[in-house]
Amino acid sequence: MMFRGLTATLLAVTVTGLCTAVAVSAADAAGPSGMVIAASAASMAPAATAALSLHVSGNSLVNAQGARVVLHGVDRSGGEYACVQGWGLFDGPVDQASVTAMKTWDINAVRVPLNEACWNGESYVSSKYRGASYRKAVEAYVSLLNRNGLVVILDLHWSDGSYTGPPDSCTTARAECQKPMPDTAESVPFWRSVAATFKDNDSVIFDLFNEPFPESAVGATETEAWHCWLYGGHCTGISYSVAGMQTLVNTVRATGAKNVIMLGGLGYASDLSEWLTYEPTDPDHDLAASWHAYNFAGCHVSSCWNSQLAPVLKKVPLIVGEMGENDCADDYIDPLMKWLDARSASYLAWAWNADFSCGAGPSLITSYNGTPTAFGKGYRAHLLSLRQ
Repeated sequence: MMFRGLTATLLAVTVTGLCTAVAVSAADAAGPSGMVIAASAASMAPAATAALSLHVSGNSLVNAQGARVVLHGVDRSGGEYACVQGWGLFDGPVDQASVTAMKTWDINAVRVPLNEACWNGESYVSSKYRGASYRKAVEAYVSLLNRNGLVVILDLHWSDGSYTGPPDSCTTARAECQKPMPDTAESVPFWRSVAATFKDNDSVIFDLFNEPFPESAVGATETEAWHCWLYGGHCTGISYSVAGMQTLVNTVRATGAKNVIMLGGLGYASDLSEWLTYEPTDPDHDLAASWHAYNFAGCHVSSCWNSQLAPVLKKVPLIVGEMGENDCADDYIDPLMKWLDARSASYLAWAWNADFSCGAGPSLITSYNGTPTAFGKGYRAHLLSLRQ
């Protein structure tokens, strides 16, 4: 989303109706340039148990035993903006009580948006919230979520790069807002470090870039935008060097990480029309399509779901990284979830943030104890109905 921040999606992995717990062990943490950073065992990246060792088989997510895994969860926003705004590491609690409240909704995964400048330790970020401090906080939250049986999706949400084109809501070169594409200078070292940190934890999924929109750049055609999406480089209407999806996939795999990778298409991840045509090459064949679904933008009607999403679903797993509506209701997400359920597609709702507006956030909750907004009531009711 283009609001305050797109963030973590909370999902618990459900296999044959059971919520599986995760055992945790320590792993080394790597910094943005590949250097090894000393950390306490409590802050190191955890290794997942076999039950939550997620991989792709055909068009499904599967566990180590080959059983299909369908994710249902929430986005937990804050890690993308609090640090760069200089007032914290997350927005709201990231403790056991808050995770326990999330689990009452029958979720099995959490999507956590990140900021590359904070992770990489760029100098313009407050020293309290950058580099090792930020990385250890993220690792600790991932560990907590994993211990509670939740899959974690790490998403590169805010990135560097000077961009003055449409929608021109943010012209700073700093990672203080959404950019049309990831930048080569900082996004590549970001994913090299994140992948090295979590490469032994297959209950972590990598969402390479939140919401690409290179087609909005001045002078860009749809074909040029998809070419930019895949190959990067010097793209029409974008002043900085772009890291294409193939470069980022290569960067992750070069670390030895075999984690599932999510890739959102154009139009703020709402357009998957040419996703299969431009799908990056992955030697591990562990790619999933990421789609963002809102009632006010992109592919938001069932005819589009049938024409654009269904062909993708036949080839690769589809994970709806974000979905919501701006009317504080569930009239849009309810039929969408039924459509997705019929096709065993995964989905997460935006956002588990009590300080967001119900409609403008949109927010699922009014309190971190799990009290739902009107929008959240519809989502929670649907998730609880799936256990029947």
